[in-house]
Formats: sequence, C-alpha cells, structure tokens
Amino acid sequence: MNAVTEAANRSASVGDLIVKLEQVVKEYALGKVTVPAVRGVDLEIRKGEFITVAGPSGSGKTTLLNLIGCVDTATRGTVLVDGKDTGKLSERELTKLRLFTIGFIFQSFNLVSVLTAFQNVEFPLLLQKSIGKADRTKRVLDLLEAVGLKEHADHRPGELSGGQRQRVAVARALVTKPKLVLADEPTANLDSATGKSIIDLMKELNETQGTTFVFSTHDHEVMRRAGRVVQLVDGRVVSAGDESAKTSAGGGAPENDSADDDKRAEDGAD
Repeated sequence: MNAVTEAANRSASVGDLIVKLEQVVKEYALGKVTVPAVRGVDLEIRKGEFITVAGPSGSGKTTLLNLIGCVDTATRGTVLVDGKDTGKLSERELTKLRLFTIGFIFQSFNLVSVLTAFQNVEFPLLLQKSIGKADRTKRVLDLLEAVGLKEHADHRPGELSGGQRQRVAVARALVTKPKLVLADEPTANLDSATGKSIIDLMKELNETQGTTFVFSTHDHEVMRRAGRVVQLVDGRVVSAGDESAKTSAGGGAPENDSADDDKRAEDGAD
C-alpha cells in the first residue's frame, strides 16, 4: 500500500467496510499493446460514506467504478464488496450482488427505450421479486416525484430530455434501497438547480438510511459536499481523502469522463 493511500485510509475492521481494494490493476489489450487503466490501487470505503473520485479525463475514474460495481473484473488484485471477494464469485453470484447491494447511475443513462419512465424505475424491483405491486408502485412514484418526474411517468426515454433521462436513471438506481450507490458523473447532464436537488436527495438517503455513495465527478458542488475526495492520476490514487483534496480536486473545465478508457486506448499511454 502506498504512503498516500495508507495515510488516508481509515482504520476499520472488515465489518465496517463496504468496499476494500487491494493492489487492484486493470489492463486492456490494444492490439499488441497492453494499456493500464488502474495501477495498483489500494482503497477502503466505510459503510455510510459519501465520497467522490476525482481526476482528469483518462485517470481511471470510470474504470474504478466499474470494478467496484462488478461491471468489469480486475486483471490483478482483490476487490471486496460488502465482504465478498468479487473475483471469486460466479456470474450468478455477481448478478445477485449487483441486484441487491449496488445501485449504478450511468452517465449514458442505459435506460430501456421501449419502457416508460415508471417501468424503467420499476424494473430492478421486478427482478428482485421481493416486493408486492402496491408497495412497488408507491416506491416508484415516490422516487419519480423526488426527482421531479412524476408527471412524466408514462413517457418513454425518447420523449424525455437528456436531463430528464438522467433523473430516471437516478431514480432507478435508488429504488432498490441499495447499500452502495455508484454514480458516474450524476449531475453532468443536469442544470444546477436539478443537480442540487439530486445531490440533496442522495445526501438525505446517506444520512437517514446509511446508504454509501461513491461518485466520479468534475462537479465542484458535489466535491464540496462529499465527506472526502479520492484523487486519481494515471490510474493511481494520489490522495485518498485529505481536506486539501476537496478544494483542489478536478481542476480545469468539466469534461465528459465516461470515455476514460477510450481516451487511454487512443493515446496508447497514460
């Protein structure tokens, strides 16, 4: 574990942690070239934290969230989520972990185009098969109201603006009341007022239900409200949460970071 990470990681028992990364490496093959996206990351995230992952485009933020969210697998190292070593889980077990433990807010929305906003938000609950129709309907409508879209419940994604689609994606991630929510630039497509309301909602869930939130972001308002800011540069953690990071993270103009890995591949280097 490097000195920066060791100094910033909190001293906690395994039971206190929702995420633990140990020497995590992620590499991609580009022809005959191996492109590193994440390089030897050590990181601990306690249950109930509200943190951001910041860094320039191509620094590995999206890759890191994908590894924690079981969307991708590490080349080397250990990724523990809710006490489970994801590298040792079967596909069925990974699916169950994603469905019942993790909510993921994708910058590209990933909504089902043929479903209405209501149906998109409801979909994870149908997969869980653990909540009745009346309770399911109430939970979905309550969340759509919270994100300002109750009147658009019957609209399909193609009938919604980018910001509205993002809000549907946020509601869908929260509807299962997951222990851990991973958000890739959740305010990137929202105006400042809507972005603030979304962060307010997430902060309320964090404080009242103990939900852990991990954001990748360039939004300084999100960073300001985070409990700590983890900074990545060239796939390495250079700061895992000191206060100075909160004021200096993400310098420069906001950029679209959902293409971190594409940028790496195009550059061929970090």
